[in-house]
Amino acid sequence: MIFPSLPDIVTAHDRIRPFIHHTPVFTSGQLNKLFGCELFFKCENFQKAGAFKFRGATNAVRLLPDEEKQKGVVTHSSGNHAAALALASAMNGVKAYIVMPGTAPEVKKNAVAGYGAEITFCEPTAEAREKAARSLAEKTGAVLIHPYDNFNVICGQGTAALELMSEINDLDIIVAPVGGGGLLSGTSTAARAVRKDIIIAGAEPLNANDAWKSFTTGVLCPSVSPDTIADGLLTSLSELTFSIIRNNVDQILTVTEEAIKECMLLIWERMKIIAEPSAATVLAAVKENPGFFRGKRTGLIISGGNVDFRKLPF
Repeated sequence: MIFPSLPDIVTAHDRIRPFIHHTPVFTSGQLNKLFGCELFFKCENFQKAGAFKFRGATNAVRLLPDEEKQKGVVTHSSGNHAAALALASAMNGVKAYIVMPGTAPEVKKNAVAGYGAEITFCEPTAEAREKAARSLAEKTGAVLIHPYDNFNVICGQGTAALELMSEINDLDIIVAPVGGGGLLSGTSTAARAVRKDIIIAGAEPLNANDAWKSFTTGVLCPSVSPDTIADGLLTSLSELTFSIIRNNVDQILTVTEEAIKECMLLIWERMKIIAEPSAATVLAAVKENPGFFRGKRTGLIISGGNVDFRKLPF
């Protein structure tokens, strides 16, 4: 198993730089005072397609040989990777076939369709998603670009942390949400290489805590009946992301649904920016672990801002 390295992430950043947004890093004096620490929000909600996923999708698509680009790409995703791959494919003249659960948020379904991808809906289980994606790949000859179990995708995701740490070079802690583990794998690879002593943490819903179970037991645990508002964090780690996270990450911090909703509202109200529930988990981790973060300079990856405004939790 080959792990990404810092040079891989730097090369990916050079490759995708002309096509992505270099997203801003925001701070909030009110939130710093409320939580007793200095918080630096890397705002991937301002990324193209509304989430960090565009980084990995763009890197993966641009690395495809021309003959594979002609056959198209296929993936399965509840939303953000689907939209990111659809847009990255459209920008590179590649056909995209996307498998989505029928329960995916309407805003994410609309985005994928708007970018011109062909959508196949399936039952909301990992098995159904993977089976439908394999079937489409066999039928069309399209190349499967997995949402997170993909070396090139992980390298692309790591570029967000690379940008953050080049701008704020004295962080004590960096936190990223964890579902399938692509963002945390890329973040931890970049962060650990840039600063050996930085503390790296993942934030995960308590109601979908398979990554925490895997991390604490040392055995890869599947996600079983996750029930969380953070729809982007429903998937399980892969062997690749689990291995990277075990090597690089110090803590997986679980957060309650109440904390996710409260912190999502705090970001909206205090910072005047839109963060989706999955993104709010990083601030929820700060809220629910005050001793861990008190007095520390902490970087938070705000992973995305794709929210269905017709179904807000507050």
